Amino acid sequence: MSIKKIIIVAILLATAVPCVTAQRKNSKAVLDNIHQRKSVRRYAEKKIPESVVTDLLKAAMAAPTGMNIQPWHFVVLTDTSKYDEIFAGNGNMRMFKESAVVIVICADTTVTRPPRNNPQGAAVTAPNPMWRDDMGACTENLLLAVEAYGLGACWTACYPFHDRMNTVKKTLNLPSNVVPYSVVPIGYPRIDEKPKEKWKPEKIHYGSW
Repeated sequence: MSIKKIIIVAILLATAVPCVTAQRKNSKAVLDNIHQRKSVRRYAEKKIPESVVTDLLKAAMAAPTGMNIQPWHFVVLTDTSKYDEIFAGNGNMRMFKESAVVIVICADTTVTRPPRNNPQGAAVTAPNPMWRDDMGACTENLLLAVEAYGLGACWTACYPFHDRMNTVKKTLNLPSNVVPYSVVPIGYPRIDEKPKEKWKPEKIHYGSW
């Protein structure tokens, strides 16, 4: 091998090693964030900057979505004086009132677009059969972003409990085709919560059950 080739190889190796190291660090940071996510139910009395709330919502909207329908809508709440009405009968009221912000994640259960077999045709409105899957991914993205910011949150179910859904739907004036899917209180953790250990190799099946 010529000296020129040796120099080129050396340069390539020198630039490749830092890239690999940086990629491993990034991968570890992402995986650590996933494994550290936990449900936080007690919050300190401290406001969350509006810019942070916006970042959390951007992360939620980055979730995967069937046919790119993006059915999600968000109602951001901070006025605790209205919670008794909005969440009447909900057993999570203490969490809601302690948190700095409550995000009601809603789903448009319909989609209006041209038929898939006629992309140039007139738009029609039809049920979106995948909205539940999209909303689960959206809620999880929000929770992971919360963890990344050192905040705490708890996924509380609204759908499919009709008593909770109907109250939230009515008080927040949601359109008839929009369903309140989940309610997520967010705040700075009051205590140091720990994630649960959920790794169970016995639940993994290779090839078949």
